[in-house]
Amino acid sequence: MRVYLDNAATTPMAPEVVEAMSDVLRNHFGNPSSSHAFGRSSKALLETARRNIARHLNCSSSELFFTSGGTEADNLACHIAVKELGVQRIISTSIEHHAVGHALEMYRECSNVRIDCLRLDSQGHIDLEELEALLQEPIPTLVSLMHANNEIATLIRLEEVNKVCRKYGAYFFSDTVQTVGHYAFDLAALNMDFITCAAHKFHGPKGIGFLYVNQRIKMAPMILGGSQERGFRGGTENLSGVVGLSKAFDLAYENLEVHQTHIQGLKSYMMERLKANFSQITFHGDVTPEGSLYTVLNVGFPPTEKASMLLFTLDLKGVAASGGSACTSGATQGSHVLEGIGADMSRPNVRFSFSRYTTKEEIDFALEQVFSAFAVALA
Repeated sequence: MRVYLDNAATTPMAPEVVEAMSDVLRNHFGNPSSSHAFGRSSKALLETARRNIARHLNCSSSELFFTSGGTEADNLACHIAVKELGVQRIISTSIEHHAVGHALEMYRECSNVRIDCLRLDSQGHIDLEELEALLQEPIPTLVSLMHANNEIATLIRLEEVNKVCRKYGAYFFSDTVQTVGHYAFDLAALNMDFITCAAHKFHGPKGIGFLYVNQRIKMAPMILGGSQERGFRGGTENLSGVVGLSKAFDLAYENLEVHQTHIQGLKSYMMERLKANFSQITFHGDVTPEGSLYTVLNVGFPPTEKASMLLFTLDLKGVAASGGSACTSGATQGSHVLEGIGADMSRPNVRFSFSRYTTKEEIDFALEQVFSAFAVALA
């Protein structure tokens, strides 16, 4: 048996998504920018998908710009803020995904943008009072805070942060790559400036996502060479990917509460079993249902001399999990997120992440392998 518990890295594609994309690949090869019937057919599919996604998010379809995924979308949001909106300061944290964190470092070095990092508590929560105190300084500012951390699952309250940003005239960008498709969004009510999406985080295809830009923000072209995406991002669109993204939205939101209840139940069950079997177990980040992303559980296991081998051992036993973000799996340093909240880096720390396809039987199998691995390691 093999069990996949690394859904925060990527999810398996839903069969319905594969079928929708296959139809496009077989029957709609026309370039959406072409004026003939083949092109018009493709263009209709493209814009129908855009309108469908906008319907799920309660925003205008003109506010959605398709990208190659979440990393590009994150980078573009930062670029627009600095290069188009004249932002001179960005307020963020040390535990943002590197798609944002590395972009901020670049703008600090190349554009002399000031980066202010908010303090974090041991669960990765920010202090809204500190944010408000920083925003009282009258300088063009972007606040960039991810909705849910991809490693420790801690959530921010978008409405509260956005309210503070609006009070002081700051722009607000939230990396929502881990939460779009897992929570309901009403962008008309939120009135934020930027959010981002990657389809493969909720059973859609890799290589497609979007950047949402509030319609009050005006932008110059980012990629030149064509009029696609209303002139912002030239290049022939990934039509099958866009259709797959749209279908993934339909599947995610038609039974959202059922999915949430199912996955949260698995997460809570795994926590209880781990606490019952280990006296020295910790869970990184906020693990309350109201304060954490229900698809992610980051576990600090008891100290062992074989800590560095745990993930490898689990893989050999048929359990796929991770030590942090898949984007840094080849790095030699530890998780910047766990370091940022002061976690014990000497322990074996493992991120288990779940999807709507995960079963209780799979959790039981994974737990058996964990218990077996530690029985050997601690012997």
